[in-house]
Amino acid sequence: MMVARNTKETRERAEASFKKKALQVRVSSQAMADYEAAGVAVRTKTERLKSLRLAKEVNDLVTQTTAEPAKKTRTSVKTSSG
Repeated sequence: MMVARNTKETRERAEASFKKKALQVRVSSQAMADYEAAGVAVRTKTERLKSLRLAKEVNDLVTQTTAEPAKKTRTSVKTSSG
């Protein structure tokens, strides 16, 4: 009788251990998928912001070169004769 009880307890512990490991595998798989999805989102956002920044720089450069240069006015320096 003692052997049967011991076998049953051993089997229950083994099943509990197996279920625990299976749960850990599922949780870690989900965590890895979340991590990879976050990485993709960051790269996508970075690419979008980079393209916007480059477009703005080009626009600023075109605006700067096509704008009429400001006319410099000369100011005469008056000297006082003492």
